[in-house]
This record gives sequence, C-alpha cells and structure tokens, in this order.
Amino acid sequence: MLDLPGYPDAELLYLSRAHVIECLAGVDPVAVTADALRRHTLGETILPDEAYLPWQTPAGHAARSLGMPGAIHTDDGLALGMKVINGSLGNPGNGLARSQGLLMMFDVETAYPWAVMESAYISALRTAAVTAVGAQWLGPDPIGRLAVLGCGTLAQAHLRLLPSVLGKLTEVSLFDLDPTRSAGLADALRADPDTGHLAVAATATARECVEGADLVLAATITTEGYIAYDWLKPGALIAHVSLDDVLPEVVTRADLVVVDDWGLVSHDDRRLLGRMWRAGTLRDADGAYRPGATPDPAAARVHGSLGDVIAGRHPGRAAPTDIVLSNPFGMSILDVALGAVVAGTARERGLGLRIPR
Repeated sequence: MLDLPGYPDAELLYLSRAHVIECLAGVDPVAVTADALRRHTLGETILPDEAYLPWQTPAGHAARSLGMPGAIHTDDGLALGMKVINGSLGNPGNGLARSQGLLMMFDVETAYPWAVMESAYISALRTAAVTAVGAQWLGPDPIGRLAVLGCGTLAQAHLRLLPSVLGKLTEVSLFDLDPTRSAGLADALRADPDTGHLAVAATATARECVEGADLVLAATITTEGYIAYDWLKPGALIAHVSLDDVLPEVVTRADLVVVDDWGLVSHDDRRLLGRMWRAGTLRDADGAYRPGATPDPAAARVHGSLGDVIAGRHPGRAAPTDIVLSNPFGMSILDVALGAVVAGTARERGLGLRIPR
C-alpha cells in the first residue's frame, strides 16, 4: 500500500463525556473562567471569528454547526484548540439535548490534534461559569433570588453551579413556555440535597419569574425580545446568555452594559447587540457609532468587557441600584482553557481511549 513520508505512528486521545466530567470533578470552573477572561483582556489569547454553517433538517427545523478556534496562554504554556458545536431546534421535541459537539486540542510544536473530547458538557459549564463570574464581579449584594427563563440543559448547568457560588441565595423562580419543563426542574431542585434548601417556584409568566429577582438568567432559544425594563428590580443583574430575550429598551436604559468580547458581539447580526450596532442605536466602549450607521442621539453604549472589570480596567457597578446587563457572546478560549485542564488531567491519570492514527 502506498504511504506518504512524514506521518509517524501516533495516538489520538479520545475522552468521552464521562471522562470529561471525571477530569473536571476537582476543578474550580469559575476560577479557570475568570482567569481566562482576565487573560483575554490582557492580550494573552488568540480569538479568530467563528465559522457558522446553517441548514434546515428534513423535518423542517433550523440547525447549525459552529467552528470555534482559540488559543490562550496559561501557566503551563500555550493551549490551542477548536470546538465544533452543532445544534438542532428539533432535538428537544425528540427528547434530545439541543446541542452536541467535540473539542480538539492541538500540539503547539507539530500542530497535530492530540486530544478530542466531548464538548457539550464543557460548553454548558463554561457558560454557567461566566454567569457565576459576572455575579461575583457585577452582581448586587446579596443575590437572594435567582430567576431562570428557559428550563433546558443550559439552565440545569447553571443550577448545578450557581447555588454553590451564591452563598446568600434563598429563592429560585423558573419559567418555560412548556410548563411541564419548569415544573419538572422545580421538582428536581427540591429533591436534590444541594438545592433542597431553596424556595423554588415554577411561575405562570415570564414577568412573574423576573420581577423581584436579583439575578435574571435568560437561557432560551427565542429570537423575539420580551423582557421589559420595568420588570427589573433596581440593582438587578441580567445574565443574557441567549440571543434576544431582552427588549432593546433594556440595553438602552441599563446603567452598565458589559460583554465578553466586543468584536465578536458587534460582528454578529443574529444577536440583539449586533443588530443595534448596525442600526446606530448602540455605541462601542469608546462612544463611537458603527461606520455607515445612522447615529441615534439616544443610543446606548457598551461600557466594556467582564475581563476589563476583573483586570481593574473598568470599575464595574457604580451603585447598588444600578441595573447591569451582561451579554456574553461565548468565547472559544474558555472552552480551550477548560479543555486544556481536562486533557492534561486525563494524560496524567491514563484516562481515555488512545486511537492509532
């Protein structure tokens, strides 16, 4: 058989979801995430644009594949990787998680992929960790009530992490367009020893869920805004990890608007802030409008990034009654940072399946 030179025998390390969970069991994802956000602000990362592949499933559901490369300088050296995360809006109706994917880690010297791991768990965990970091650096004190809009996988990931981070949390309100999902999640939280002490309520409306909450988590798949400014409690932090839950008035009237990476957010015309930037109703952190946009004198402003706050480049919340909007895009460098920990731990412990190449 014809072979080509330069391709020596090597192994690819494959890590299943169970291996990923095992490797992360002793890791503080909030600390890893906060460090990665800080390093990003300090220029210690490489974050290219993502690749977006949309299609329609045979059943008529919207589906997509995202290719998200990234690199970050860690205490152990440069970590390089790429996440491919795919999703179909038809999956939940079939009892499946909406998204699934793989994370590849690359060798710094040869550039060869040396580890591949299940990435949906890492993706959900780092998203929840960003919310936790935001709560620590931008949230009111205390955060006693948490509102969760959308009761799918992402909400569950947050509710596994946040109660251990928010030491003063006493209440959780839940809302989902499917009442059986919010009721089921409420029952699960009450039955869990880690959350059984919380007062949990599945609400009939989104407004009922949000009103009075110190931290509002939007974790839905909606493309139409519905959260109004007057629903929000003075001092509330809105963790807008989905696409379009807040109305433009929330962006315009919030006392502080924070993102994770302005370049990614502003380039995405599928998300609210990207659309507002194009329309001239949102300015960047320097107060500038998008070139070519029609400037709106009442335009809102993005004040900076969460990494800016952690690194001391922005003071963050100015007053206890400030309403703060955190609108992270979701950066691949966070997946890579956690993936580097997972892959390194797996190699040390001899975990995973080694596949010849």
